[in-house]
Amino acid sequence: MRQRGFIVKKKNIALTGIISSLFLLAACGQAAAPKQAATQAPAASASPAVTSTAKPVEKEPRVASMSIHLTNDLLALGITPVGSVMGGDLKAFLPHVADRLQNTKKLGVVAEPDMEALLALKPDVIYLDQQYAGKDVSKYEKIAKSEVFNLDEGTWRDHLKKIGKLVNREQQADTYIKDYETQVTKVKGLINAKIGDGKVMAIRVTAKELRVMGMKRPLGPILFTDLGLKPANGVEKIDKAYETISQEVLPDYDADAIFVIVNNEDSAKKLFEQLSSNPIWKGLKAVKAGHIYPIADQPWLDYSAIGNKMSLDAAEKLFAK
Repeated sequence: MRQRGFIVKKKNIALTGIISSLFLLAACGQAAAPKQAATQAPAASASPAVTSTAKPVEKEPRVASMSIHLTNDLLALGITPVGSVMGGDLKAFLPHVADRLQNTKKLGVVAEPDMEALLALKPDVIYLDQQYAGKDVSKYEKIAKSEVFNLDEGTWRDHLKKIGKLVNREQQADTYIKDYETQVTKVKGLINAKIGDGKVMAIRVTAKELRVMGMKRPLGPILFTDLGLKPANGVEKIDKAYETISQEVLPDYDADAIFVIVNNEDSAKKLFEQLSSNPIWKGLKAVKAGHIYPIADQPWLDYSAIGNKMSLDAAEKLFAK
């Protein structure tokens, strides 16, 4: 009996030992888990943070233009204004750029802008022509930041450069001007082949009057500065856009070549027909030599980057014939 009790007791001790070992292993396993996690955590935090080096895309400003000429300078730089005034006579966008302004809000004519429409646009900036808005800049500034341009100061190149700086497109402005100068050289050669160093004038026939275009914008700068043509007698004294004359004084200018603009209206066309049949006109040196060159009012009267570029295009076609 003693031996049997001893054996039972021995088995119980062994079983107790096995159970204790299992508890010890379980405890060791639980203790090891936090230690493993602790050794892995620093590895995750040691990874370098990923940072973006891409520059944020600049939002193109919502520009409202209160000048048809500034509108066309903007277009030359690839910027379409959200709103623009229209040509006073046409009461529409100028025809040579109308297709580029299909999504642009019409803001009335420059002399009588639609201020309610301008306000509704919520522009970021407004471009103003000092000639028309000089005394009323404050009313525009109440709507948005306003930039004032004196279009009689400098040339369209200066205006384009100023806009280029404002919209961060200075390189585009410089390239545009460089390309223009290259084309000027080509067109000069074509004109010289036709009229040599002959004296030149430009006239405009409206519904009511005959005008000789002067040395100032819109037409003077491209003819007498850019293209370097020699002004006919007395034209150099017309220090403004134009001077109204009578038909009788046309011979006094003694022009070798005449650029002719006839307004696109029946009464203006009729007036030019009468002029063309007049002996005074028929006796002009330019008429006898066949150096009468009809040009359109637009783009020739649009003194802007696009207007002058398109005028060069037209001159190139005209004198390449």
